[in-house]
This record gives sequence, structure tokens and C-alpha cells, in this order.
Amino acid sequence: MWCLIIVVAMSWLTTFNVINTQNKFIYQIYNFMYRITEPALRPIRRWIPNFGGIDISPVILILLLVFIRNLMKEYGSNLV
Repeated sequence: MWCLIIVVAMSWLTTFNVINTQNKFIYQIYNFMYRITEPALRPIRRWIPNFGGIDISPVILILLLVFIRNLMKEYGSNLV
């Protein structure tokens, strides 16, 4: 979940020219985080409609992860 939040924040900061991806260290961090999160976000982006440049796939993935975590806690406590 934290990787998703970092990628979203870095993409916003890059868009508004707060951070510069020309910096090799920043680029390596962003590229690493992008490669970690993109395989999970790509299938979601295929199913949701285009909202005019607003990408809500990270929000959907975070909600899905929270749901799965809560589901595992619920059923995990019943097994013990």
C-alpha cells in the first residue's frame, strides 16, 4: 500500500515540476516503485473507464487490498 502512495505522490510531484526525474537517484527510485506497482495496476486500468486524465486505479487497488486484509483477519481469527 505504501508503494502505491509513494508512486502516486512522486507522479504528482513530477507533473508539477517539484521533483526532477533528470536526477539519477530520483529516477531510480521512481522507476523501481513503478516497476513494483505497475503489474498490479495494469489489469485495473483495463477495466475502469477513462476519467479524463484522472487515474483512480491506485485508489481501487488500495481499497481492494484493505478489503482482502480485513477478510483475512476475519477468517483468520475464526480458524484459531
